[in-house]
Amino acid sequence: MTAWPDLFVVRQFFDQLECEKLLAELKSARGSTATVYGRGDSGAVDENVRRTFRIGPAREIVEFVTERLWARKEEIEKHFAVALGECEEPQFLRYRQGDFFVAHQDGNTGLLRLDTERRLISMIVFLTRESELPGPDVHCGGSLVFTNLRNRFRLSTEPGMLVAFRAETTHEVTPVTHGERYSIASWYR
Repeated sequence: MTAWPDLFVVRQFFDQLECEKLLAELKSARGSTATVYGRGDSGAVDENVRRTFRIGPAREIVEFVTERLWARKEEIEKHFAVALGECEEPQFLRYRQGDFFVAHQDGNTGLLRLDTERRLISMIVFLTRESELPGPDVHCGGSLVFTNLRNRFRLSTEPGMLVAFRAETTHEVTPVTHGERYSIASWYR
């Protein structure tokens, strides 16, 4: 039996210098309120479900992150014993104080007939440090939490860390109580 939640973790997916470069780009790039998906074909803003900001960095940043994700594809396939096809373009996210994302699954549940349902593996890369105490260059709250009927698991994260998990795994981002949380999300289909 596999431990729950079944996670694939790379602690130094990005090194400190790469994280700093990505953060500088994200802090200066434009973006808009992130959407959620429902029964329609396109996303809508619903701040009762998700409150965060989706950032649009320069094309070379998107390509850099996508190439790095592709480089881990075989390891992720092996870990989850699944054949993967495409990798969705990464979403660059900023959570400010009060921002959150309620418990949800990213796909592969059979519940909705959406393109996102084809997602098999979810991936998140953390760019900022979570702390129990407020301070400079950290955020409080904004924890990645996995839940099922019996368990609740809060993942301890660090800058540069990648975590991958099956898209049907229920997870949430708790409200940020201090600072800003920067992360990158993407999915393999």
